Amino acid sequence: MNAEPADQIRLLDLQALDVRLSQLAHKRRSLPEHAELDSLTKDLVQQRDLLVAAQTQESDTAREQIKAEQDVDQVRQRAVRDQQRLDSGAVSSPKDLENLQREIASLAKRQADLEDVVLEVMERREAAQERVTELTERVSSIQTKADDATTRRDAATAELDAEAETAGKEREVVAGSVPADLLALYEKVRTKQAGVGAAKLYQRRCLGCQIELDVAEINEIKAAPRNKVVRHENCGRILVRTADSGL
Repeated sequence: MNAEPADQIRLLDLQALDVRLSQLAHKRRSLPEHAELDSLTKDLVQQRDLLVAAQTQESDTAREQIKAEQDVDQVRQRAVRDQQRLDSGAVSSPKDLENLQREIASLAKRQADLEDVVLEVMERREAAQERVTELTERVSSIQTKADDATTRRDAATAELDAEAETAGKEREVVAGSVPADLLALYEKVRTKQAGVGAAKLYQRRCLGCQIELDVAEINEIKAAPRNKVVRHENCGRILVRTADSGL
């Protein structure tokens, strides 16, 4: 393939832009905020799950406390009624009096036992409430950090995208000035060679693979017309000759 030396040199400009675009894309993917957000998101999900569990436990103990307090109230009311009967003198039979007194004593013990249950449930509910408060604060703190990381990521991404857009427009201009057949060859080689389709021949070294050309290959390139598109035998990239190629 033949192409004007000036068109071949423009491939170096195109290659530089492609390298820049590749670097920007890599930098965008590798922003530290991505890893930071991944970690924070995992932590946030975990803490939210713990918070839901704690809230459920607090809700369960709240219902348990209400039930225990109702049980105490029922026993207390019954004891009050029995005491009123006893105090009223309405019960005259010694046996009935004895049974009533025994029931009042039993109710007193039952009430004391139930009140202990209420206290135990209240302690568990208080612990659950403290856990809910702790986890709520933890979730809020993590969310704040995640929001901050998101803001920083979005700002960095926007800056990189703006640079990429500018470089992309420059690439369109340069690519539009390269002959179609030369551009097609460049794109084909670039796809196969890790994004580098054209490399400068500098001091008899291919800057694409950093290998110095042997004498035979140098002599062959020297003998080639200036408009001939030459490629490096080792890496297959287009070799662009300039004044400092060492020929």
